[in-house]
Amino acid sequence: MAAAPDPTQAAPGYDTHMRRPPGSVSRFDGALPLTAVLVRHGVTPMTEAGAYSGSDVPGPALSARGRGQAAEAADAVFRIGRDVRGLWPDVPQPSAVVASPMVRTQETAAAVGRRLGLPVTQDEQFAECRFGDWEGLTAAQIEAGWPGELHLWHSTGTFVPPRGESYAQVGARVWDGMQELVSGGVGRTVVVVGHAAQIRTAVGQAMGAPASHWSRIRIPPASLSVLRLWADGASEVTTVGFPTDS
Repeated sequence: MAAAPDPTQAAPGYDTHMRRPPGSVSRFDGALPLTAVLVRHGVTPMTEAGAYSGSDVPGPALSARGRGQAAEAADAVFRIGRDVRGLWPDVPQPSAVVASPMVRTQETAAAVGRRLGLPVTQDEQFAECRFGDWEGLTAAQIEAGWPGELHLWHSTGTFVPPRGESYAQVGARVWDGMQELVSGGVGRTVVVVGHAAQIRTAVGQAMGAPASHWSRIRIPPASLSVLRLWADGASEVTTVGFPTDS
């Protein structure tokens, strides 16, 4: 039986002599992080209609525009770690792709996986928030049926929609998933294809921000957010909402 990877050691092939990225968190002990590239899926008909689309149902699929965005996001991810003409050339090239189980994220992740030549694994911990009775409704429709409650969901981080999840609940499972990636080995880059609220929770926690602040983080469709996470719990937010849609 193979031994479990040591989370303090670099993945095979990682250049341990690579300089510390300019402007990054100082780690004078030489400890290596996991680099997580969080990719939001391309748009769907519900995105374009301004409806709340969570994980209570598998769909919808990407729209035609969303499929184009997925391809552009895949091209951007391919450039990560690839010399000075790439994006973030001082981090390892992506070596794994993980995705939420929803149709839109699986389609986006498939585009990324094809571009990188990597298989896609699925992890339910990175699923979008469950919106419960609000699933498929616009903000105006939610306000009409549950006055004031959507504001509470966004502003408190702990308000639970009817039969849904709060930001804090989503964040707990997402952060568990992130820590499992760290435990799987540092000195590597993993692409996680997910959703707006789900990515906000990861970024917010990496920043040490309370759940009440997470909704303030803008995550556009097909954007990239990059985190660096260490085995001792330290973290760095490298970029948030980097646009790839031209």
